[in-house]
Amino acid sequence: MEKSTKVAIVTGAGGTLCSAMAKDLAKQGYKVALLGRTLEKLKIVEAEIQSQGGIAISIVADVANENSIIEANKIIIKELGFCSVLINGAGGNQLEAFTNVNEFDERELNDEPEVKGFFNLSMTVFQDVININTMGTVIPSFVFGKVMAKQKNGVIINIASMNSFRPLTKVGAYGMAKASVVNFTQWLATYLAPANVRVNAIAPGFFLNDRSRKIMFNEDGTQTQRAHNVLGHTPMKRFGEASELIGCMNWLIDDKAAAFVTGIVVPVDGGFLASSGV
Repeated sequence: MEKSTKVAIVTGAGGTLCSAMAKDLAKQGYKVALLGRTLEKLKIVEAEIQSQGGIAISIVADVANENSIIEANKIIIKELGFCSVLINGAGGNQLEAFTNVNEFDERELNDEPEVKGFFNLSMTVFQDVININTMGTVIPSFVFGKVMAKQKNGVIINIASMNSFRPLTKVGAYGMAKASVVNFTQWLATYLAPANVRVNAIAPGFFLNDRSRKIMFNEDGTQTQRAHNVLGHTPMKRFGEASELIGCMNWLIDDKAAAFVTGIVVPVDGGFLASSGV
């Protein structure tokens, strides 16, 4: 296939990281399907791609709902063609799923409002975080991966996390979910190898988006203690930029440069995993 006929699907395309990926794919000549829950955010990315002469369509879809993704696939095939690249970027955390303590506090057993620990979290919210990150990766892989398997060609890139390698404090649900993304990446890579579909993951370190800014910065613009902790464990002493994920993505989707690469997880983290912080 000529690159100009290739189709890429990016879930979570309205977000900071995946919008950058989508725009770069469009610059390379891919026709890009932008999937997400908020049409307004997708349309901003779509307009930018089109202003640069690229092709993109926006589709509101719930990645954790199989019927929603099946319907999205019908639209994509009709308007763009069969996909050869899938970026599973939809996911994320919810502030309601965070604890505000790093270890057990007796006060959480009494539901004292100043302490939000594991034992007074909402299990519904906890489960929602797991669902959007796990099934939100599985279901698009199930639907769009079937298209790739029929073509005997394709690349799937899942978005993992630092939480995939070690549990970070306060975010038990997110850590559990992102650890499962790595396991599923390895399993699916093994399973789809006979179909000539490669499956890998990128594990971003600490990149800023609308949600994480609220965690890393106070209202006056100063860094929170969590930001100090993160940067103290990051040898490069800064947060990542969305553009710094593009090189890794482009290597993994390249059928020549990464032809023998499947089932791996690539950290793009400024050295976070290499540093014990001591």
